[in-house]
Amino acid sequence: MAGLTLTLSANAATVKPAAAQASTSVAQSSVDRLTPANSTDGIIALVNENAILKSELVDAIEQTQARAKAAGEPIANSAQLQSEVLNALILRELQLSMVKRAGLSADEAEINQRLGQIAQAEGLNSIAALQQRLDAAQPGSYANLRAKLIEEASIQALQQRQITRRVRISEQDIDAFLASPEAKRLNQSEYQTIHVRVPYIDDYSRLSAAQREEALKVAQALRTRLLEPNVNVAEAVAASQGSYPIPLQGGDMGFHKAASLPTELSSKITKLDVGTVSEPLLTPEGIDIIKLADKKASNTMLIPQWHTRHILVKVDDLQTDALAEQKINDLYEQLRGGADFASLASTYSDDPGSAGRGGDLDWVSEEDMVGPFEATMKNTAVGDYSAPFKTQFGWHILKVDGKRDQDISEQYRRNMARQALYQRLAPQAQEDWLQELRAGAYIQILG
Repeated sequence: MAGLTLTLSANAATVKPAAAQASTSVAQSSVDRLTPANSTDGIIALVNENAILKSELVDAIEQTQARAKAAGEPIANSAQLQSEVLNALILRELQLSMVKRAGLSADEAEINQRLGQIAQAEGLNSIAALQQRLDAAQPGSYANLRAKLIEEASIQALQQRQITRRVRISEQDIDAFLASPEAKRLNQSEYQTIHVRVPYIDDYSRLSAAQREEALKVAQALRTRLLEPNVNVAEAVAASQGSYPIPLQGGDMGFHKAASLPTELSSKITKLDVGTVSEPLLTPEGIDIIKLADKKASNTMLIPQWHTRHILVKVDDLQTDALAEQKINDLYEQLRGGADFASLASTYSDDPGSAGRGGDLDWVSEEDMVGPFEATMKNTAVGDYSAPFKTQFGWHILKVDGKRDQDISEQYRRNMARQALYQRLAPQAQEDWLQELRAGAYIQILG
């Protein structure tokens, strides 16, 4: 189990080595090892007002073992595994209780999207077909799958909320990050790289000195060939392969931004001049050789924006869809008769944020608005207004006052820096929160 990390569910607690969670682990001696053969259902743990059943623990252990086997790292049903899985179940139960207290609910569209992805992966063309197949195999399977996805999405939303509260990133933090070497990954330049790996014959820890030397010689020979201008990459790789028993991997990787690369690679690539080749880079999987074939420098990032106004007629408990549609059509006829858009928006729009400004939404970028609104906005000429259309908020008419390409390079860099800092700080914040959650709960393990 050393060093192995397994996930009990996509967004729940993570099963980790016992040494990594000493403050939260269940004493292994307090729980007999459970298997489907020897377990009779009953309560294995009390978590505040809720109970975890032995059958739940057995199922979770089997699922963990199945995932480990699929990953090529099978594990035995040991007391240590049982303790770690039980800890994960406890943390999951605590989070689900908190989800209920907070009144969090999963986005229905997100759940349907996930079900659609599962259906597609199974070779099916609809969620209904997925439901039919699952329930035909075992009645209730589809409902169970949907409930599980809802639970996991709710836990993810809870974790996001809790972690965001704990991770504080100041403008000074962003300035410091942007001044660091790591920030080079945020530049907009695109790099065309030739990336070839000489794989090891065996796991690195089991390689002999002669085998390591052989891999390094192949890598050095490849580097020499790649240094030639206008080199044919396929021929250079084939010539370097020689009698080396493992096929060399990679080739011309095309253009990509530094931000799309792993940090350790981007730090090497951004330092190379066009036409130069890195020294052999030793990794756990093999020896990498990288050549910077070309570079497209770019200091700007332009995005289209539309200066937009709209009139909204809401559909709610006080106004039916039919009545809202009738109102928006009446306003549309007034516009066609020459009425002023801003005046109508100020008088009739149900959007309090923009009505006072004549419906002005200021400059709107792609993905700022819901899909139907964005699609209509893009298809409306500057100076013109749309026909009535419907979104989840009600009925709209929009007007496009202008269009421009806006340079958001600095905003993009700062947003990417904030995201990079968040990704760095979030795991520890999550671990701290889960420990606090468990420490404040009543938990009793029943032998």
